[in-house]
Amino acid sequence: MAQDRAPVLSGGCQCGAVRYALMAEPYGTHICHCRMCQKAFGAFYAPLTLIRYRDFAWTRGKPAVFLSSPDVERGFCAACGTPLTFAHRGSEHLDIAVGSLDHPERVKPETQIGIESRMPWAAELAGLPEKRTEDFMPAERLARIVSHQHPDHDTETWPVEN
Repeated sequence: MAQDRAPVLSGGCQCGAVRYALMAEPYGTHICHCRMCQKAFGAFYAPLTLIRYRDFAWTRGKPAVFLSSPDVERGFCAACGTPLTFAHRGSEHLDIAVGSLDHPERVKPETQIGIESRMPWAAELAGLPEKRTEDFMPAERLARIVSHQHPDHDTETWPVEN
């Protein structure tokens, strides 16, 4: 049973209402450019990684589910809207939204799919001018930024009580 093993990775939504653990390394990490994923993520593409259900456990809360097609369930946090999962009904694995992992840098994409819907200018992104946040945001505004998002690690309770 997944809950009886030590997590390899963990993650969850931005508000902390839904958390999960992966008891094995994910596999098949990919970027999906299909139009359905673009809409589900509100982004140009969706980075996803696979895990077998037997190696996965919800550790706080459960996601809401949207049936985006007759065979596909998309899990998300009902409180904050964070996309969390993509699953074909009856499959032995589910896709985890890489950005919802506590350490997304540990999961490198291996392939791109749904390229028929890829933005025609996507290949140009790496060549765009770059700036760090402090290079374009005034210091007084930057000083006022306080994250209300759940931290990138498990917590006993959330939000933290003062």
